[in-house]
Amino acid sequence: MDRSADALSFGAPLPAGSSALERLQQQGFCVLGAAELAALAGYDPASCKPAFALWNDLPSDDYLKDGGHYRFRRHGSFIQTLSPAAEQAVLQAVPHRAHWQPTAYNALHGGMLRWFAPLSDTLEQAAFWQPLLLGLGRLFAQVRPAPQWFIEAHQFRIDTREGVGRPTPEGAHRDGVDFVAVMLIARQGIRGGETRVFELAGQRGVRFTLEEPCSALLMDDTRVIHESTPVLPEGEASGGWRDTLVLTYRAGGFLDPKPSV
Repeated sequence: MDRSADALSFGAPLPAGSSALERLQQQGFCVLGAAELAALAGYDPASCKPAFALWNDLPSDDYLKDGGHYRFRRHGSFIQTLSPAAEQAVLQAVPHRAHWQPTAYNALHGGMLRWFAPLSDTLEQAAFWQPLLLGLGRLFAQVRPAPQWFIEAHQFRIDTREGVGRPTPEGAHRDGVDFVAVMLIARQGIRGGETRVFELAGQRGVRFTLEEPCSALLMDDTRVIHESTPVLPEGEASGGWRDTLVLTYRAGGFLDPKPSV
């Protein structure tokens, strides 16, 4: 993983060894290696690898408006309830629901209910799963306190069978939540897929490529916008892919359409 983003601040320069909390507070984002993320959340880094094969079983995303067939995904929703000190937390899965975003945040695919296949029980029962979601929720509550986080989890595979795969066909965007975590699962036979993070109220930005499995980019969605560049086949082969787990945290409820009056 290219860790150059850690040395680039949207505020005053940060000292070496700054914590994830300090980086989120100062910059609005931070990049964590696999070991650093596991230590923060409290799980064994080796517990992630058995789940990687689950990304081979993602149904096609049939909502792409650009006519492509390069994205595959599953989706699930959870509520994390925190104690006032954010030291104890409970994670509850909620009944399967549609994913929805307003067009203000997703001009390409916003404004419609998108029903994706649910996450598998195997993933939700993996040893790293609850510690990861709860640990990130505790970290985010230190940045901006909240009694509950409404979490959406997305498994993504972007492949290159059609020549080009687009992780963010909507372009640079916010997700309309409080915090976003993008965890890299695997890169196989591709080039591209560079991550770019920009100030929401400014012109500065950083760019880097997540390459280490189970490394992650954490973002304060109220302060930055982000995108990932297209992925292309590496060499002449066309069967490459980029797998990620995207987690969004929102206080006050899930994003849902406003009831018609």
